[in-house]
Amino acid sequence: MRRSTPVDSPRRMQVKGSYSDNGFAHIQGLVPVEVTDAFLRRLKQDLGLASVDLSGITQHPNLLKRAAFEVYGRQYPPMLQFLWGLTPIVSQLVGRALLPTYDYFRIYREGDVCMVHSDRLACEHSLSLTLDYSDDAPWDLEVGTQRTEPSARVTNDFGAEPHAAITMEVGDAVLYQGVHHRHGRMTPNPNGWSAHLFLHWVDRDGPYRDQALEGETSRAKADFHFI
Repeated sequence: MRRSTPVDSPRRMQVKGSYSDNGFAHIQGLVPVEVTDAFLRRLKQDLGLASVDLSGITQHPNLLKRAAFEVYGRQYPPMLQFLWGLTPIVSQLVGRALLPTYDYFRIYREGDVCMVHSDRLACEHSLSLTLDYSDDAPWDLEVGTQRTEPSARVTNDFGAEPHAAITMEVGDAVLYQGVHHRHGRMTPNPNGWSAHLFLHWVDRDGPYRDQALEGETSRAKADFHFI
């Protein structure tokens, strides 16, 4: 992974839009580009990714039209630390106490799209974080502006449904209500590749609490023994 242009100056985090009113908001400068770059280099090193081999991937989500490289937090613990570490700030942005559910990393290739969909119940509050673009070409995330009920419906576009397009730079994120606001990327990826991290939470005292920590919500103290 690489940055094709040098980092000039740090960006302060700014929130564009009202999450409580609209169901989504653009979080500019959530993560410094130095951190996204370090994360990608570490992930590539730890997983031994001299190149990304997709030849063995025979299945892919119905949101995608071809295979993509994905890694889940339970497979790569530093990603879980990212998820847990962002929980306080995302709770503050949402305005409620949250518990993390899961996260995953995905690399899209040039020309890829992500079909319009709603997320599963574990994604009550979702964060799409842009880690890097190979060619520094921002790729919009589109989010429906109307609240919808949970649904498994997947479509090529929004049809007549109103939606907004949010342009993200590296280190930017979109915070959105994944269960109740349909979203996708209808415009083909203009980069040779782009890297993204998707992180999810539920309300600590909400209807989807059982999804927290991938279903491991029962409290039990770790039992340490000393010799």
